[in-house]
Amino acid sequence: MNEERKEQKLVIKLSLSLLYFIVIGILIITSYSLYQKNNKIESFHKVKNTSDYSKITISQMSDKIAYYKEKNIGIHYVMEYENTGKWHTYLIAINENDISKYQNIIDYTYKKTINVPETITVYGYPVLINDDLKNIAIKHINDFIPESNEVVINESNFNDYLTNTYLDTTKERNTSFDFTLFLLLLLTIFMIFLMIYTLGNNSKLVKSIDHFIERKQRKIKRIKKKLRKR
Repeated sequence: MNEERKEQKLVIKLSLSLLYFIVIGILIITSYSLYQKNNKIESFHKVKNTSDYSKITISQMSDKIAYYKEKNIGIHYVMEYENTGKWHTYLIAINENDISKYQNIIDYTYKKTINVPETITVYGYPVLINDDLKNIAIKHINDFIPESNEVVINESNFNDYLTNTYLDTTKERNTSFDFTLFLLLLLTIFMIFLMIYTLGNNSKLVKSIDHFIERKQRKIKRIKKKLRKR
């Protein structure tokens, strides 16, 4: 094989490898974006439906205002503060066996201690608030929100200030199999192996392209030769 053919094959290999590298990069970015989307944890005030896994960072917390004995679940008011100083009030459901974890925050909320506790971030899924729980929440809201709050919470404005859902922290996160992400990863691995194979000496694709170019070059030479004879 002459030097010209060797250089031609090298150019083909490098060109194909560059193409594979670009495709691999796109696949990796797409896979990572999809993974991030699937594992995103929304702040509770941003949730749009009950399938959004979300979180609340608790600064203050009430005693339970409702209790579901069959599941040992208690409903509590909680307060979350933003860096801007703005605060949000929500309802959360917790397993009452874990109440000790929140006791320092509850004690601070009811001024039983002056020691400011560490905030606790809880995770779970939104659950729609039924009418019975809404009535209980309205009954107890004034015992929890700051006295400076001038808004009277009632049935007509309840959803505006407390949303129509509570965060159920007893629900485990759903980890369903993502077939699209699986295919993207398989395709990425395939492209990596294809690039490695292309850089080797036995790539059929490189040989086919080389032969194709060679035939075209010969054909062009024949045409040029005929034209010169005329």
